[in-house]
Amino acid sequence: MSAERDKFRDECGVFGIYGHPEAANLTYLGLYALQHRGQESAGIACSDGKTIHVEKAMGLVADVFTEARLRRLPGDIAIGHVRYSTTGSSQLKNAQPFFAGTHRGSLALGHNGNLVNAMRVRAELEAQGSVFSSTSDTEVILHLVARSQAESLIDAAAEALSGLHGAYSLVLMNEHQLLGIRDPRGFRPLSLGRIKEGYVLASESCAFDLIGASFVRDVDPGECLLIDQSGLHSYFPLSVTSPAMCIFEHVYFARPDSLVFGQHVSRVRKELGRRLAQEAPADADIVVPVPDSGMYAALGYAQEAGVPYEQGMVRNHYVGRTFIEPKGSIRHFGVKVKLNAVREVLEGKRVVVVDDSIIRGTTSRKIVAMLRAAGAREVHMRISSPPTSWPCYYGIDTPTRRELIASSHTVDEIRRYVGADSLAYLSLKGLVEAVGKDDGYCAACWTGRYPVEFPGQGARQLNLFEHRERA
Repeated sequence: MSAERDKFRDECGVFGIYGHPEAANLTYLGLYALQHRGQESAGIACSDGKTIHVEKAMGLVADVFTEARLRRLPGDIAIGHVRYSTTGSSQLKNAQPFFAGTHRGSLALGHNGNLVNAMRVRAELEAQGSVFSSTSDTEVILHLVARSQAESLIDAAAEALSGLHGAYSLVLMNEHQLLGIRDPRGFRPLSLGRIKEGYVLASESCAFDLIGASFVRDVDPGECLLIDQSGLHSYFPLSVTSPAMCIFEHVYFARPDSLVFGQHVSRVRKELGRRLAQEAPADADIVVPVPDSGMYAALGYAQEAGVPYEQGMVRNHYVGRTFIEPKGSIRHFGVKVKLNAVREVLEGKRVVVVDDSIIRGTTSRKIVAMLRAAGAREVHMRISSPPTSWPCYYGIDTPTRRELIASSHTVDEIRRYVGADSLAYLSLKGLVEAVGKDDGYCAACWTGRYPVEFPGQGARQLNLFEHRERA
């Protein structure tokens, strides 16, 4: 198993813009800022007022969108999407935005999240004659919107989503309108921005910074924003329920320079580290982050503990998703190609190494071994979240539960497996206090308490679907 798969995968990223003559170019830049949320495919749909043009392909944003490709996307309304495969395999047919010609005109849709009842709804639609071209749950939404007889696009979207359950932050457009919709529990983030006379929607506010847009506010759970020539309109067509925002956005997924769920991510991560230092101190000479995921938590830990913060590992940011391994076996090659220990910093030191999570444990084990090989005298591992024991079904590509080391091993057993002198996780109480809210978050990956129930056989059904699509 590669080092890259020893982390939760960042689900997807969506972007939308209305009322700007360079809509496609700004969408390209917005997706570039959201690249961390998905690196398998990228796509843009753009309207010139008469026709919606779509360009998408497998690969990174900068590789997919050449100048020639962007010139094929005229207009002042656009949506974009970067993707990791959550539901549906990694193939071009599942790349978004999805596009369809319907009785209400052309539609394009980008989706971040996962629908827990998509299989059942899809089966019902297929029984009624619907034909699907992908294995993505997003296409179910597009079918339902297209089939609706509601007069307006916003009513059609509300009707379609009323029978769907799970996580969705959506950008939806026709030739003249842009919609941004967040599910009633607000699992995944979605923000509203302003640029000159236009409006912008994005999974994270860091996308606004790159294009010179200003952050306005989060789209509320259950809210639908309609943007057209008459301006911005807010509706709440969906039944609002208790919020369940993904707290892992603060731990790992979001960029540290983003504002997510009303909180600055960098501040939250430093506070996670401070709480961790209070709960699990260690006699050490230096605090070292696992780059880049542990950097802000390690800063907070070092500040609270009064121990020097050092960059004891260097990350190679230019490693692609695939690389050629030499024929002669190199121990821990998958980690070494991405991370390298700095012997001058580590040699003879008692080291606290801080990371955001342990999923399978394989990468942590290799990192500890690498630090010891570089001369670290002691290695104390600290994790800025609780033990991850349960998979996510709301738009994050996670291993099955049996692959999560914390689901079947005690903390001390994990410590022995990774080879650390000590191991400690941040408590759930400490995590919630660091975020600054005591409710409104989904913590199912740590507690197993899922806020949206699964139809039929529940999690087992989803696991079977996941296995079928990845086979």
